[in-house]
Amino acid sequence: MDRQAQIESLWPHRLAVALALVTFPLIWVGGLVTTYDAGMAVPDWPGTYGYNLLLYPWQSWLAAPWDLFIEHGHRLLGATAGFIAIGLVLAAYRRESRGWVRLLAVGALVLVVAQGLLGGARVLLDERLVAMIHGCVGPLFFAYLAVLVVTTSRWWIAAPKLDSATGASFARAAWATVGLAYGQLMLGAILRHIPLSAPTTLFRAALLMHLALAAALALHVLSTPWRARRLPEVAAGSLSGLSLMLTMLIAAQLLLGLGTYVAKYSYPAWLGEYHFAAAHVVQEKGLWQSLVTTGHVANGSLILFLAVSLAARGSRLFSLRAWGAPATAALLAGSLAAVRRGIA
Repeated sequence: MDRQAQIESLWPHRLAVALALVTFPLIWVGGLVTTYDAGMAVPDWPGTYGYNLLLYPWQSWLAAPWDLFIEHGHRLLGATAGFIAIGLVLAAYRRESRGWVRLLAVGALVLVVAQGLLGGARVLLDERLVAMIHGCVGPLFFAYLAVLVVTTSRWWIAAPKLDSATGASFARAAWATVGLAYGQLMLGAILRHIPLSAPTTLFRAALLMHLALAAALALHVLSTPWRARRLPEVAAGSLSGLSLMLTMLIAAQLLLGLGTYVAKYSYPAWLGEYHFAAAHVVQEKGLWQSLVTTGHVANGSLILFLAVSLAARGSRLFSLRAWGAPATAALLAGSLAAVRRGIA
């Protein structure tokens, strides 16, 4: 691709990055809405107390109670994401020659609209199940943006295509990381939206599954930097940094997970004999609880974003044919040997 075509592709990339930068705080504020049970702070939709969403008096918003402030702020951030997604589609159709990238841009707009409709249904129906689905689609959209950010970048255009069984295995493992990370997010959403009237066995089962998957994800990701060092030198440079960042985020997530449990449910009973645990008092919806819990949610989405970025880059660098090459070669060799034995 010539330099002019690369320049033309800059605006879709810039808007994809802008959309990702708006979506991350949107996830943060959405987490705060759940933490403070503020989902019904504004009982109407798509407006806000009878006003058009964008025309609600800013003085009333800034001076509003905290739950109304974050709920309306969440809606404003969602509207901003929608406007940027429209701009991304227009830029893609004007400046992007690859048809599949144009379709990716349209998909981003569809997901923004779908997420907005889910948010509206959550308010109009006042239904926890819809809130849980809404909480699962948000990180999924953020992960989708990771693909857009990578595929519209100059790196994607200039990256070579390599035939490497080791590299293909790395890319496959990276997509496995994506699956584990998203499964972990869904379990977390279930834990955050389990009603108080639910049986304690349901909460316990969801928590144990969440912990088991967290251990599997951590062990899987901890091996990523080691696998990246075994890649061809031309590819290792663009993947090693992301692998290390992903490992650091996993370590932070484990600490945030422990902090979330303590902030919401106190220390485990077997630590009760220690003064620091016995003196701890859970402050429901306190500052510490809201920051740690929401940070845990947001960092989980960031892990998913980075995992998708790593997997997309790996898939761009390494030929998918390399995944099946050894098995295909072995099959052909075995078939030829059988034919020769039959002839003999």
